[in-house]
Amino acid sequence: MVKALKALAPDHLPTPKQEEWKYTNLARVLPEALLRQKPETVREVVIHRSRGQNGGQVEDVLWTGFEGAHQQPVLRVTVEEGADLTLIERHVGQGAYWKNMVTDIAVGKNARVHHIRLQEDSPEAVQTNLVKVTVAQDAAYDCFSLNLGGKLTRHEIHAVIEGQGADCRLNGLNLLAGVQHGDTTILIEHLAPHCTSYQFYRSILDDTARGVFQGKVHVHQAAQKTDAYQLSNALLLSPMAEMDTKPELEIYADDVKCSHGATTGPLDEEPLFYLRSRGLSAAEARRLLVQAFVDEVLEKIPDEDTREEARGKADAWLTMRLR
Repeated sequence: MVKALKALAPDHLPTPKQEEWKYTNLARVLPEALLRQKPETVREVVIHRSRGQNGGQVEDVLWTGFEGAHQQPVLRVTVEEGADLTLIERHVGQGAYWKNMVTDIAVGKNARVHHIRLQEDSPEAVQTNLVKVTVAQDAAYDCFSLNLGGKLTRHEIHAVIEGQGADCRLNGLNLLAGVQHGDTTILIEHLAPHCTSYQFYRSILDDTARGVFQGKVHVHQAAQKTDAYQLSNALLLSPMAEMDTKPELEIYADDVKCSHGATTGPLDEEPLFYLRSRGLSAAEARRLLVQAFVDEVLEKIPDEDTREEARGKADAWLTMRLR
């Protein structure tokens, strides 16, 4: 999968015929002018935490898209043994552009990384983001992604758990409306024993928006005592919205605890009726249930200030959609 996506060269764009891209047609969405255009900007940001380096300021990185641009941002993060890092990654922009990004994160032995990603690209933009994460012994990588913007976005994560006792947690909230297409594709490889991984994503879709969640856990034979959990919940506010979910487990070890689940549908009428019977209006009951759906995943953001910022962005989206 990673080999197929390495360059994303216009002449070799992946198509839905490829299994890992079956729900996303990149070539159909990209403007013709950008398909043949070489990257105008290749901006690389390197973040390095030395061995044992704890605390320090939060790294806050802003990626901005510009009208008509084919951008190739690169983010390289190295956190050495015993160090910790809180990284906030922001995406904004104006007009139609293609932000084709590569992220490489290495989490050293006994290190900790909190990665918060706030994606608010332009409604005409395309963003493809290929993320490679390696997690060493007794290390922890915790990522939260809020996806609000973009005409087509694909956030692909390939996480490799290399050392015993490591932990990898991937959480996200997708809020999609209009003709947006939001794709989250994840592969977590367990190579070592006594490790844990956790995937928890929620999506709300309105109008004719389309969401995709493809989550796979690959447990290699040596990865005994693996504990892996995966859950995708989607809430459809419109009968025209669509959610495609494909959870997968590929297990070659015989002493593991692995589970996955997925739900898709409109709001449940029973709690709506209950809340209305207690005096709430239909709009108030609906908003309360949707807010609870959102808050459960937002609580996974470890940094309090960023959590409140993300909650504010989600509240603004909900206020617009639930008038």
